[in-house]
Amino acid sequence: MNGFGSMLKDYLDYYKISQTDFADRIGVSSKHMNEILNENTNISESVMLAISLITDIDINLIFYVENKKRIYEYLNKKYKSEKEIKEFLNSYYINEMYKKEWITLKDKTSVVQNTIDLLDYLSVKDFDVLENYLSKRVLYKKSDSANMKKIYLWIKHCDKIIEKQQVEHYNSSNLIKLLEELKIERNNKFNEENLIKLFNKYGIYLCIEDALEGTKLRGCMMIKGTNPAIYMTKYLKDKASFYYALYHEISHIKTDYNKAKNKIIIDEEIDKLEKRADEFALYQMIDNKVWNEILNNYDKKEDICKKNLIPLSFLYSKLAYLGYIKYSSEEYNSHKEKIY
Repeated sequence: MNGFGSMLKDYLDYYKISQTDFADRIGVSSKHMNEILNENTNISESVMLAISLITDIDINLIFYVENKKRIYEYLNKKYKSEKEIKEFLNSYYINEMYKKEWITLKDKTSVVQNTIDLLDYLSVKDFDVLENYLSKRVLYKKSDSANMKKIYLWIKHCDKIIEKQQVEHYNSSNLIKLLEELKIERNNKFNEENLIKLFNKYGIYLCIEDALEGTKLRGCMMIKGTNPAIYMTKYLKDKASFYYALYHEISHIKTDYNKAKNKIIIDEEIDKLEKRADEFALYQMIDNKVWNEILNNYDKKEDICKKNLIPLSFLYSKLAYLGYIKYSSEEYNSHKEKIY
């Protein structure tokens, strides 16, 4: 596959410009100019810019053609056939993402173009740097069942979704106000749009999106600029489980804001920190004072919850979680609120 060198050669021939003269104009040696025109070297960004300034050829075109050549060489060096390349692309679930309209494939028949489109989606130079990037950028509880490719692909999809959100300035005092308003919102019929607006109002991005099939992930938290961002999957289908996971991520904003400036927090590596976030979530759903009141006045438990703006689904979910009732019981299942 030819790069921009052959196109430049045709340009010089058409305008009757000598290679030596053009080399002098862009500040390279005649030997280097010859290597560029004969596709024996990659063109540096500084030379691309110089060529664009002198010829008025769009630098984006030069970069695109050179990048396509570089990707072609990269793929042919790593893989023996087009079939192997397709298998590699499928390991990034490119067809599933295409069906979900997460990714745009400019030419679905070209493995080279598909690779370029995938790298653009992933926002990395090439696949060799991705694993190292993930090990540095993503903080998660190590598990054999965690498919980090699927998780990262979902995160990148969510990144694109939140670009449309308008968030207010964030400061730590916002969390107190948000938690108070959540006590009201959680009693309403689940409304994804209203929930997102509420978080945006207090300077937090919120994205709730389906993950790729088989991604058993609740959510993650990170910092975008100075604004926290929470990404939630639709893996949890009932209101109590969803809010438990949502409060869990809010806890990470409260305690791990500075750490999240450099890391995407999926699950903490240190169990006691995860336990802390779980305890925070349980407390926000039903605080200890109210819970003790419920246990001491069990026959009035529903009235106590209504008085304290606690959805009954939260009550029966916690009763099942702590073993007071069974998940298979009529009490639990009749109060379970499906949201997806």
